Amino acid sequence: MRFKTLRTGLLFFLLFTSKSFMASFPVNEKPFISGEELVYITHFGWMNAGFASFLLKDSVIYNKKVYYTRAEAKTTGVADKLFKVRDIYESFFDPETGKPYLAIRNISEGKYRYYNEVTFNHSENKVISQKSGEHDVPDNILDMLSAFYFFRGSMTESVTKVGDEIIIDTYFADEIFPMKMRYVGDEKIKTRMGKFHSMKFSPVVEPGRIFDSEDDVTIWISKDNNHIPLKVKIDLIIGSVKCDLIEYRGLQYPLDKIK
Repeated sequence: MRFKTLRTGLLFFLLFTSKSFMASFPVNEKPFISGEELVYITHFGWMNAGFASFLLKDSVIYNKKVYYTRAEAKTTGVADKLFKVRDIYESFFDPETGKPYLAIRNISEGKYRYYNEVTFNHSENKVISQKSGEHDVPDNILDMLSAFYFFRGSMTESVTKVGDEIIIDTYFADEIFPMKMRYVGDEKIKTRMGKFHSMKFSPVVEPGRIFDSEDDVTIWISKDNNHIPLKVKIDLIIGSVKCDLIEYRGLQYPLDKIK
């Protein structure tokens, strides 16, 4: 078993998609507020492999009021002894438009270390990376974390029928990375937090070394006003990685469980 593949489950969960997004959240009442926290457990087969968490709060950068979000992924137990992961992603983005001002990626995986800061200049469609300098980017470019919240804030307007696809252009690892999410349908699911009505999505992934097909990842989003991920399943060539919501705090709305 290659425990390094456990990292795939942890990291893919942080990379949260045919329709294009507008330059701002299309709904007035967003499905998240400052103070929201989400915690997930990741497991590979019978083994708990790690945790992932998301935090959203108010902040200030460049004399602008912004949302600050921080996502962390870490291994635990046996996986931690064999391949230790301590990854941190941070983003400062505009509460109205969803566009990021600054994204930080701080990676610690085994002996590998990586740190980079990327500044976004939306007026000139450019990003400035500490690692690689200035790059031209498309309109409305997002980083991975701001894309996660932008997707949640845009679902109601963007997904109307099975087969609809949402596409977000992101800048990740010093490359333009289009994320594409396909709506599969609704489903009742049972999780560690209870039973929920959910919307089922399949992010389109590239078959090859890790995945057999482009539909090997499934994400279940709560079919309520919060639109939070409840569960993620990633089918790898050597087995499945699953992520389950185990804690939440500070939601905009009560989480709608099936009684």
